[in-house]
Amino acid sequence: MKTLNLSRRGFLKTSGIVGGGLVVGFSLSGCGRSPLPIEPDADGFIPNAFLQITADNTMRFYCPRDEMGQGISTGLATLIGEELDVDPASFEVVFAGVHPDYNNPDFGVQMTGGSTSLSAHYLPLRQVGADTRAVLIEAAAMDLDVPANQLTTESGYVLSNGNRYPYGQFVATAATLQTPEAAPLKSSGDFRHISRTFPRIDGIAKSTGTAQFGIDVDIPGMHHAVVRRSPVAGARLKSVDKSAASSMPGVTDVIEISSGVAVVAEKYWQAKSAAEKLEPVWQEVALDQVSSASLRRDYAAQMSQDSGLVAEDEGDVGAGFEAAQKVLEGEYWTPYLAHAPLEPMNAVLNIEDGKAQLWSGTQSVQAAAGLVARFSGLEPENITVHNTYLGGAFGRRGTLTHVIEVTEIVTAVNKPVQLLWSREDDIRHGIYRPASLMRIRAGVDEAGKVTTWDAKRVGGNISPDSLKNILPGIFPGLGEGTVNWMVGLADSAMKGWITDPSSIEGLFEDYDFENVKITHTTVDHGLPLTFWRSVGHSYTSFAKESMMDELAIAADMDPVEFRLQNTKNNPRLNNVIRVAGEAMDAMTPDEGHYLGFAAHHSFATDVAEIAEVSVENGKVRVHKVTCVVDCGIAVNPDIVRAQMEGAIMFGLTAALYGNLELEAGEIQESNFHDYPILRMNEAPDVEVIIVDSGTEPTGVGEPGLPPIAPAVANAVFAATGQRLRSLPLNLGAASLQHGKEVG
Repeated sequence: MKTLNLSRRGFLKTSGIVGGGLVVGFSLSGCGRSPLPIEPDADGFIPNAFLQITADNTMRFYCPRDEMGQGISTGLATLIGEELDVDPASFEVVFAGVHPDYNNPDFGVQMTGGSTSLSAHYLPLRQVGADTRAVLIEAAAMDLDVPANQLTTESGYVLSNGNRYPYGQFVATAATLQTPEAAPLKSSGDFRHISRTFPRIDGIAKSTGTAQFGIDVDIPGMHHAVVRRSPVAGARLKSVDKSAASSMPGVTDVIEISSGVAVVAEKYWQAKSAAEKLEPVWQEVALDQVSSASLRRDYAAQMSQDSGLVAEDEGDVGAGFEAAQKVLEGEYWTPYLAHAPLEPMNAVLNIEDGKAQLWSGTQSVQAAAGLVARFSGLEPENITVHNTYLGGAFGRRGTLTHVIEVTEIVTAVNKPVQLLWSREDDIRHGIYRPASLMRIRAGVDEAGKVTTWDAKRVGGNISPDSLKNILPGIFPGLGEGTVNWMVGLADSAMKGWITDPSSIEGLFEDYDFENVKITHTTVDHGLPLTFWRSVGHSYTSFAKESMMDELAIAADMDPVEFRLQNTKNNPRLNNVIRVAGEAMDAMTPDEGHYLGFAAHHSFATDVAEIAEVSVENGKVRVHKVTCVVDCGIAVNPDIVRAQMEGAIMFGLTAALYGNLELEAGEIQESNFHDYPILRMNEAPDVEVIIVDSGTEPTGVGEPGLPPIAPAVANAVFAATGQRLRSLPLNLGAASLQHGKEVG
């Protein structure tokens, strides 16, 4: 097959983000070029970048990935604890500082995202645990004068002749030995912790309010900053009247920075109140002329054209249409969305005596440190980043404009500052999931086989904006002109040479399509774009699974049987569909309740979902969702269930409510009163069925989201006979949804 499409992971590996390779800088021994950012205890044994064991048997795990609620600190501690023979709950977890040894093996940089953390670290961190256990046994054998092959371990102790000796007893000797790098790993049959359910390591701290998030940080002498930004993205400041703000109580500084005007005050509310008194004048930009209505017209105009970049062309779609008994066509719309994490963007920075300390919960401490270096002029080795818990991220905390802002502010005012974005700031001045218009023309024969699949997507691309935001932090020494050149090159390439993988991922790959053509046209109005939970899958799944449901009805087939018929070459997804179908067959919905089905593969994980829905007075209510997931080995089944539940709720919010409106280039929504999230009384029951295929673990943070919107839409069709092809789902707008049988 010839294709110009790259996976998102493949793109990251081959682009300037990673700078060359799968495991750049990843070392199990902790022998990177720079010192490890670990504060050693006087008697601490540090065999590698991930562990410190002290004489009193304290076990510290330096977690290389960022904890944003997905349970990764528990998951990674489980991997290392399994091979070290330590109960993961006994670890003292410390968020790792900046060092190449903490790079994500899939990305080659220190970054958390793409549902890669468990899969990328599954073998490396197990090896860390096994190697450390091996050196401890060697040390114990020397200290106890017992052959190493007569020693065993359990729960942080060495066992010998009926006696138990804590690992800490042997750390002094172990520190004199060479740690091996290829100790044997356990077979799955010997696992004590992997695949077992136990409480999350961070559960108590979060339940008692002792877990520290970025917004909680307070340091001596700290002032508070609020930034007034342009209501239209990309517009620069022309002028500003600072007089009223400067005279407000508590205000110490009013300064111009690259994104607008910053007000610094003794208290947050003083800064916020003063910022509202500013009278800025902004430059005009092209986005000023864009509204939601004009944007939709622009998308529709491009959709009507035969032009576009062909990303996939296999078989003969024309012959497939001729072979079809029925041909359907549908257009599907998904809007811009904000991430709206519970904790808005924030950062605390102190620069003193030529050294900087930053506190912020981010998806890349490496990029955060790089941005402080770039915008302060300090050397990277003089910057320390204290990563905290992240109060939600969903891709939003991979874009660190708030770190740039706080660095510019502190450099100018020479005092420690906490910058805090409000909810309104984050929704109106953030970075967004792109809007998409998708058209699918597909044929089905009398045997229920899809004979052809011709799909086109119109919308903006994520990767150029992501490069623009990531490169300056990952490569702080890279000049602005070089960054702009690289971003421009990527942007031009993705408009006329290769398709941005995030724009079309999930639109066609799941089913046995012998004749398939995928076309893409980039339309970019200038609103900044980035990854959003499940990225392109969040919108392509809606179009794909809605059309598959329509085709099943056209073929007069059960929607599950139809999908099984068309996934014979995709056995793992086929099995997930089969298991979900069996669960669906066993259901007896209440009167007035209807079932909808959808399945999707994303982040190497297969998920099928059944939505039980009722419609009353035009309002869609989801009562229950049954989710079947195959994510390989479930390292902690309870966390897998929690991630599926969370993704379903997040996806339902988007399916039922998510929508950002533009008027004169400005985002109209501002807070949860007009950008609502699913409330507790609307949340459905969720049943999660985990299918263990025995493979290494795959992603769980995002794959639960893509099937939910089409499953609900398909259930609404079963309930009402109305096919909704636009999100958010709105029965009142059903007449505006475009679809037809064309042959």
